[in-house]
Amino acid sequence: MRYQQSHVITVSKVHIQSLVITVIAFVIVSFVVIAMLTTAGNYNRFASTAVHDFTSTLQSELFIHVIGTENRHYLEAASEMSTPSLSSVALELATQVNLEDPRTFLGRELPGFEVFDDTIVVAGEGTDLTTMSIESSPPPDAFIDQEDDKGEQEEVRPSLSHEDALVHIVHTHNREAFHPYSGGENYATEQNIVEVGKEIGRHLDEAGIPVDVNEDDIHGMLIDRGLHFSRSYDVSRDVVVDAKNKNDNLEFFIDVHRDSQPHDITTATINGEAMARTFFVVGTDHPDYERNKALATELHYRLEDEYPGLSRGVLERGGAGTNGVFNQDLSPNAMLIEMGGIDNTFDELNRSAEAFATIVETYIYEQLEEEEGE
Repeated sequence: MRYQQSHVITVSKVHIQSLVITVIAFVIVSFVVIAMLTTAGNYNRFASTAVHDFTSTLQSELFIHVIGTENRHYLEAASEMSTPSLSSVALELATQVNLEDPRTFLGRELPGFEVFDDTIVVAGEGTDLTTMSIESSPPPDAFIDQEDDKGEQEEVRPSLSHEDALVHIVHTHNREAFHPYSGGENYATEQNIVEVGKEIGRHLDEAGIPVDVNEDDIHGMLIDRGLHFSRSYDVSRDVVVDAKNKNDNLEFFIDVHRDSQPHDITTATINGEAMARTFFVVGTDHPDYERNKALATELHYRLEDEYPGLSRGVLERGGAGTNGVFNQDLSPNAMLIEMGGIDNTFDELNRSAEAFATIVETYIYEQLEEEEGE
């Protein structure tokens, strides 16, 4: 009788674990590569900016733990942080959805939710995701070509202008209005945000700092050029660039806006007086935005030292659905401020304009002294 010889193949537990880990690693790498190929634009695939944009969506704790594998001091400093799970990291790499941050998936489904994609750099008193700065869009009839608007635009003249100005104040959304004076309308051709910019300029001028306050009707320019409201910063850019070309002395650029949050969020009582609160907005969609952020942060802390509670903080804004530059790439000393909200009065706004001008005045004189000492 012949016996057929049989072969028994044994597989150790270590081999099985290695195989499983290899498969998981392959799946994760595949997800990462596919995600980068599909999320990066054709013009910048594999460029450093694409990598920056891609990784900026990941949890910061992940990078700290990765670096901590080489330098244990990072893990000691981040002892209160939990180690991200492999599954959540893989999901975030593949889909840019963070299960711990509902904004990452709600924002794709809810219209207007992209406002909550902003990043709070420095939070002032009461500032959180529920009190972020909100921009109000003009009503549909705001872009009807009206002769009255054109007539008013032709009569506009700068109220404060110096040939050797150091500061240029512009109002990209120049018709942003305040309900106490606009009959409840969000936009108006008179008694709007321009009055606040003029007040800031007046105080700087009285302090001996030459200012150019631009009062161009940028909204009217959009109508004349047949452009959408989203192109407002393109038009105001032409205004700022023209000012720079005419005056080499210009160093500081302030774009003044008003928020759409209600009165209780945009108002603070300081020394017994109601004042419109200020929010600094920094555009992140240009390479040198960190310098603009440093300026905004510095002014925030100075404002808080002198007027505790007046600043709502510093906000980063960029990505899809917004301009993301706000012409701040034109100068490291360019800033965008949201002064007050839609329900504030000019008494409240003027007090804040004076306070803000005082802070800026001191900062500018310090910078001029440093330049003279070099």
